[in-house]
Amino acid sequence: MRDYEVLAHNLINNSVKLKANEKVLIEYSDVDDDFLIALQNEAFKVKGMPFFKNINRELRRVTLERGDDKLFELMASFDEKLYSSMDAIILVRGEHNMFDYAYVPPKNLKSFDAFYNNKIHMQIRLKKRWVLLKYPTASFAQSSAMPTRDFREYFYKICNLDYGKLCKAMDGLKALMEKTDKVKIEGPNTNLTFSIKGMPAIKCCGECNIPDGEIYTAPIKNSINGKISFNIPAMYNGIKHENIVLEFKDGKVIKASGNYSKELNQIVNTDSGSCYVGEFAFGVNPYVTYSLNDILFDEKMGGSIHMALGNAYDDCFNGNVSVVHWDLILNQMPDFGGGSIYFDEVKIRENGRFILPELVALNPENVLN
Repeated sequence: MRDYEVLAHNLINNSVKLKANEKVLIEYSDVDDDFLIALQNEAFKVKGMPFFKNINRELRRVTLERGDDKLFELMASFDEKLYSSMDAIILVRGEHNMFDYAYVPPKNLKSFDAFYNNKIHMQIRLKKRWVLLKYPTASFAQSSAMPTRDFREYFYKICNLDYGKLCKAMDGLKALMEKTDKVKIEGPNTNLTFSIKGMPAIKCCGECNIPDGEIYTAPIKNSINGKISFNIPAMYNGIKHENIVLEFKDGKVIKASGNYSKELNQIVNTDSGSCYVGEFAFGVNPYVTYSLNDILFDEKMGGSIHMALGNAYDDCFNGNVSVVHWDLILNQMPDFGGGSIYFDEVKIRENGRFILPELVALNPENVLN
């Protein structure tokens, strides 16, 4: 099988686990026909029923620029019937230009999030069996500073990882997280504390994101205090945010700065929940070793952690609700400045490597061998 056929097989059979007579919606943008046909063939092999929805990014850009609350609400009401009728949803996000939406007015993007994305993706899609994949376009290769052919090889190596082995290696960290109260993160311009007491830890092993390789929980909503400096770029609605520094008091962001501080603070103040954190996670994919300028990949970086401003997931709900869910990443490998993480005052990771015996299975050499 070709690499893209292996990936299509894994998406249908391992990620959404499609069964006979089940309906799967494949929503896509800027994706090659060969891959879509591979997904279609895999769905038919298990006697499933594949449906396709194309998002034309140029049409979507004009819709975002010229639309209003009424239009976005109508779009959601039409698509609600489609998405609600599906048993599984596969989102394949390709981009010929990652900055297509860069000039869309922020108020329009906020409105679209509130009236469309919140309904279709937060309230409907997240309650289905779903998986999200970023497709390897030439634009993606360019933003990753790699030749297209080399990037595609690297992409499929990351995405077709043995997630079964990785999932088993997460068991020790899951158990430790679920009996931990206090978390402390230290590093350059970072000293942050919070509690995860009583919260579940969720292993991500290729079911909802490809690539995958993270384990997440949520902080107790009002428990975060201190400062954290994120060292991996983060895209939001066409703007590349870098050098983000957040200061917290009793769970709430009280100061936010970065290369686009004005736009950053607009995100933080989107609604009453966007200034709180809905997720805390470890990235453990050994193949992701540097930023590819895409959150689905970057948040899985081995040696990293990420925190999401905004909405908490239903399976790890800390009470925070928002139309925003934006992951911000801190890589603690030595090349990125290092740092340490403590659970209940015991150091569990130093400079991106786990040091407790029950956790070392997650270090790259052990996952890959």
